[in-house]
Amino acid sequence: MDDKNPDPIDVHVGKRVRMQRMVLKMSQEALGDKLGVTFQQIQKYEKATNRISASKLYQIASALNVQVAFFYQDAPIAANEARGLSEADGPAYETDFYSTPESLKLNLAFKRIGSPSLRRRTVDLVKAMADEFEETSE
Repeated sequence: MDDKNPDPIDVHVGKRVRMQRMVLKMSQEALGDKLGVTFQQIQKYEKATNRISASKLYQIASALNVQVAFFYQDAPIAANEARGLSEADGPAYETDFYSTPESLKLNLAFKRIGSPSLRRRTVDLVKAMADEFEETSE
């Protein structure tokens, strides 16, 4: 990492802030008001132009009704981070997907499905569609 490029963890945390803010249908201005900062500062946090301090991240988590750990879920692992006795790498997740308008719409719609069996069938349908797409694109 150099001074011009933000750390991948900062980028990831910023994307998770944006994702949760959008899930809650909260504007940057509304979040800024809750934190006592401008909407421009929220933009800088979300784009990782400015780093988020530990105390500010705690305030953001409170304002967005999540635990601080939420912002680090599926975070990229630094190449130089010691793996020790950890298990083999799990599947690679495309974290950029989580901040797309389509994923947010899909998530919000899915949360409204009250029936557990219908939720399972919906997941099965999406998996089948993805498998079909993979087979036809090979």
